[in-house]
Amino acid sequence: MARSLAGAWAVTLALAAGLSGCDRLGIGGERTLSLPSPDEVRAAYSDHPTLTDVRLNGNVVELTFAVQRRNLRRGGSLWARADLFVQLLSPSTRDLLAAHDGVAAVRAITVTNGVEVGRATLLRDELSELLWQRTLNLLGHALQEGTQRPSLLQDLAEWGEDHTEHQYNPDYVPTAG
Repeated sequence: MARSLAGAWAVTLALAAGLSGCDRLGIGGERTLSLPSPDEVRAAYSDHPTLTDVRLNGNVVELTFAVQRRNLRRGGSLWARADLFVQLLSPSTRDLLAAHDGVAAVRAITVTNGVEVGRATLLRDELSELLWQRTLNLLGHALQEGTQRPSLLQDLAEWGEDHTEHQYNPDYVPTAG
């Protein structure tokens, strides 16, 4: 009798634990994956004044950011690389991915005068919470001290390149070799 009560209790707990996530489950146990509207994405990136376009390409959020040509002249290929990751590896991206489980990736595209400078795609599961903390730490140092210590921009660019699928326009970032 005690054994059957313990078993029934275990089944009840298991069902309760399983049902606690039912608000995210559709019929047949399928997850309902939420995607943001373009307006929600714009709101999430409201602290990015260079955001010029938002598109949803399936379950990939595509963001286009303007880069001032004078910044590219002053910062050269380092700025072309780093600015891409300043935009992509931000708290806005982390929060967007956390709020919308249907987003598979976020892609940032930087352009100047209608010409693409670079693009990088961050996949949803690429950065764990610990890696996000490291990412935001790198970003903060690069934003605060990058003009005095360009090596911080280099660190951010290398980190971004290690954790994204990326490509650059060779007119702005020459390929090695």
